[in-house]
Amino acid sequence: MTPPLTFRMATEPEELAQIHRLNYRTFVEEIPQHAANPRRELVDRFDDENTYVVCRRGDAVVGMICVRGRRPFSLDAKLPDLDAHLPPGRKPCEIRLLSVEPEHRTGVVFRGLVEQLARHCLEAGYDLALISGTERQLRLYGHLGFVPFGPRVGTEGARFQPMYLTLESFRAHGRTFARGTAEGEGRAAAVSFLPGPVETAPEVRRALESPPVSHRGSVFTAELEEVREGLRALTGARRVAVLLGSGTLANDAVAAQLSLLGAPGVVLSHGDFGERLADHAARWGLAATVVRRPWGSAFDRPAVEEALDAHPDAAWVWAVHCETSTGVLTDLALLREACAARGVRLALDCVSSIGTVPVDLRGVYLASGVSGKALGSLPGIGLVFHDHPIPPAPGRLPRYLDLGLYDVEGVPFTHSSPLVRALRAALARFEPLEERFRTTSADAAWLRARLRERGFRLLAPDEHASPAVLTLVLPESVPAAELGARVEAEGYLLSWRSTYLRERNWVQVCLMGAYRRDRLAPLVEVLDRAVRRARR
Repeated sequence: MTPPLTFRMATEPEELAQIHRLNYRTFVEEIPQHAANPRRELVDRFDDENTYVVCRRGDAVVGMICVRGRRPFSLDAKLPDLDAHLPPGRKPCEIRLLSVEPEHRTGVVFRGLVEQLARHCLEAGYDLALISGTERQLRLYGHLGFVPFGPRVGTEGARFQPMYLTLESFRAHGRTFARGTAEGEGRAAAVSFLPGPVETAPEVRRALESPPVSHRGSVFTAELEEVREGLRALTGARRVAVLLGSGTLANDAVAAQLSLLGAPGVVLSHGDFGERLADHAARWGLAATVVRRPWGSAFDRPAVEEALDAHPDAAWVWAVHCETSTGVLTDLALLREACAARGVRLALDCVSSIGTVPVDLRGVYLASGVSGKALGSLPGIGLVFHDHPIPPAPGRLPRYLDLGLYDVEGVPFTHSSPLVRALRAALARFEPLEERFRTTSADAAWLRARLRERGFRLLAPDEHASPAVLTLVLPESVPAAELGARVEAEGYLLSWRSTYLRERNWVQVCLMGAYRRDRLAPLVEVLDRAVRRARR
């Protein structure tokens, strides 16, 4: 069978060697822009600064294009007053060396190269792209939104028109790139090491495709109860409300219940999701004192006891079990013990911990979770666990957030049977539980060790680290956006786009859902190559 076309950032020495040979065939033999040489290779003078995107058919490079953002550009030498022709206040890059083997000039390779390149440029923050467009393709560049400027440059037989493309024009014309790409000719599906959406097992995807049934019918009621039973078995919780919504909705439902206590409390924060709990509390008008620790540090026993003893009037504590923004895991048993000793109710955000580590919610007043992330299903279901009966609170809470209605009626509002079935299929994969947790822990330990061997710095200390969230602290010389884009181009999705990660130059590898264990070793190699390439 003919191998499919794949698009990626070039990183391998053999890929670069093929790029030099392809450049020679295009810009020496086809377009007489450079002189011939006996090696039949054309190494660009900016080769060390270029980021190359290639299209491969199996092991063969059949197309390429490159970009660089460092001035002076090649156009600076051809147009001394280059900036006078450009829109002011932009972050420009120069796109060069578009080359496709003649038998692949059907448009598919061009669209794939441009799509991959555009993703890299957007993530790098460029908002103006410059090219020297060959006279043969000026109409094509015009359709894509490029604007010609200045005189044409080059020599007879190899003349080029300087052109630029603004971000606004790209967004207006960019859909052209996606349309017409032949099915099966795009790049292979990326492997997800995101905290969500996560890789899902085939049986989960099949369940999602099942036809919907009435949320009032006996079939749905039985399936929902099966999901509840699975969640209770997984966590030890006595009760669980299954809401159609996100983890944010589940935390709003927790805040709504805390508001009924009419008493002050403490929010423990050592990361972005702790800050979100503080925001939930503030929006609900809760009398909450926020106790903060540095991001990446843990609430150990002295810190927890000091926080509670400093606020003896607190009736509740709200904390994040696994702080997704850092990968720090708080000792749940410690929190429960400290709160019980002081007669304080404990509420937890367990969104990123349920499914990755043993979570014992016995005696926990309220806890939130979601169907996606480590449970390995699709996003769309919020979960609230509780250890006590909850009566409805008419007139005091919004209907949808009133957990009492779920506790009494089970299904008080419209629900999604495909999402419930997908969650049921995902929960069935948790047998036996102990083996699942051991596997994740062993994989995380192996990955942490290999990353440290390659010189990566991990944020969370081993003794407080979640096995499911590994946060890499990058040096200033390696921007998280650049590293993330390079790794994504090689087929791996990592977490770096969140504002709190970009601001700190962090990248995360998350072992949640049905992640690919066989891709861990290649991922280490890809990360290592991406860092070395970024430092060049």
